[in-house]
Amino acid sequence: MLFFLTKSHLAPTSKLTRPLLGFSSFLLISGCPLVDFWLSTINSRYWLFILPMATANSYYDDLRSKPEVIDPPQNENIVDVGEHICDTAQSVLKPNVTVTSSVRELLECPVCLSAMYPPIHQCLNGHTLCSGCKPKVHNRCPTCRHELGNIRCLALEKVAASLELPCKYQSFGCMGIYPYYSKLKHESQCVFRPYSCPYAGSECLVIGDIPYLVDHLKDDHKVDMHSGSTFNHRYVKSNPHEVENATWMLTVFSCFGQYFCLHFEAFQLGMAPVYIAFLRFMGDDNEAKNYSYSLEVGGNGRKMIWQGVPRSIRDSHRKVRDSFDGLIIQRNMALFFSGGDRKELKLRITGRIWKEQ
Repeated sequence: MLFFLTKSHLAPTSKLTRPLLGFSSFLLISGCPLVDFWLSTINSRYWLFILPMATANSYYDDLRSKPEVIDPPQNENIVDVGEHICDTAQSVLKPNVTVTSSVRELLECPVCLSAMYPPIHQCLNGHTLCSGCKPKVHNRCPTCRHELGNIRCLALEKVAASLELPCKYQSFGCMGIYPYYSKLKHESQCVFRPYSCPYAGSECLVIGDIPYLVDHLKDDHKVDMHSGSTFNHRYVKSNPHEVENATWMLTVFSCFGQYFCLHFEAFQLGMAPVYIAFLRFMGDDNEAKNYSYSLEVGGNGRKMIWQGVPRSIRDSHRKVRDSFDGLIIQRNMALFFSGGDRKELKLRITGRIWKEQ
């Protein structure tokens, strides 16, 4: 438990049973059971860290025997001091919400503004900094400009291990509460984390759930929306200068209660210009595997067929394209399918989506 220390916390109802010696001491509050505590200066403020006596001794032994090692995060419960001291002190130690908010602010790196994880560094004045930002500030504290050195803020690292916080995707529906050191891993895999816009024509930064993105694609990107599990599209480029760098508008299909994105564009495969068509599923990868699709292109009595599994939009458009996971058509073959003088591109791609049983 963590409190910002003011005089009202120690007088007149509180007294030290022995002088403050170094790191810790005992605190007796109005004759109630003893708790162990220590004072630490972090970010130029004094903080009072309180632990129940049963856990404090083992905690200090651990710090003395392994001063540079932080135990793996465990599901430790935040200590409610109100359960360990008498009612006369409860009015002083009551606002747990404020305490939690203060700790979260304390664990925010002043440079990148992200949550800090071990090793957490501090300067001689107690200003903290995450390990990722330390090389960026050239060993100078970004707050007071003093030299940083190699001081670890073990107290703050230990306090972080006792915290449990809500997922940052709570507004998207995740109601879980996670230990501080496990929260980052959960959020990287949270099923409620939003999706990025699948539109490939620009670097769109919009994120959201699937219904929101479908409306966004329709209203803001003006994409073609189709219903049904079969399609027949004609892609044409009559200007020879546009043939090698052709990109067509994204098409979205609605079927089986889901949404699928059809991409078709030109790109360089080594030194050779090629065309690729592929399908992406608007949902997670474990759902995408329930579906399959086929693409077919041909002309002049020849035909190419591709069959595969749609990739989730969790994988970026560029990642799918650069993995060649789709129907790839060499430029010469595409022009042959187009007929004519081989300068105009006229491709007809048909396809079908089906659900695996």
